[in-house]
Amino acid sequence: MVCARPRRHGLSLRQCPQAPRGLSAEEKRVKLLEIFHESKDFYQLKELEKLGPKLKGIVSQSVKEVLQSLVDDGLVQADKIGSSNFFWSFPSQRGTLMQGRLRQLKEARATQQTQEAELRAQIVVEKAARVGGASRTELLEKLAQLKKAHVALLDELGAYGACNPAKVEQKRRAVTLAKEAAIRWTDNYGMLLSNFTRERGVDAGDIRRHLGVEEDYEDIC
Repeated sequence: MVCARPRRHGLSLRQCPQAPRGLSAEEKRVKLLEIFHESKDFYQLKELEKLGPKLKGIVSQSVKEVLQSLVDDGLVQADKIGSSNFFWSFPSQRGTLMQGRLRQLKEARATQQTQEAELRAQIVVEKAARVGGASRTELLEKLAQLKKAHVALLDELGAYGACNPAKVEQKRRAVTLAKEAAIRWTDNYGMLLSNFTRERGVDAGDIRRHLGVEEDYEDIC
């Protein structure tokens, strides 16, 4: 950015100082920790919100959020005394925290190495127990051939479409059931017709003509 400075015979350009860059989130964390480590004292949130801008250039509105992140990471300790919350952190505290994390990582690494060794030993045992030789190779080849034959048969079966034997059998069974139902209803019709003509004395031919039933209705069976 350039600024104009008026002179007697015109304008002269000069470089203006740039505005200070804002602190990143990590820089705010480092600088807030410096307040604790340099003073080795206890603070309340309100005190830190005043000291942050004054000593380290941290915007007061962001102090609470930065402080909470340090507490969550175990870099700052917090405790409530009466109705007030106090925060503190000593230089040795960071080293102790890092040592604890390093110890946990070493223990996790040792556990994973043990599990890896157990798995490798199990693989060796399984390989030794597996039957080898020409017979196993022959059986594997036969299995592969049977799988290919099975796939080919499934493709052939799908090519039949409506002529699929399974579908044909389903239709044959449906026809049989339909025929059995037709016979059953034809028998019922015959019994009702005989009973009606006998009880009412009406000619069977008149009833058939009235109902639209032909003489050869029983030929359906």
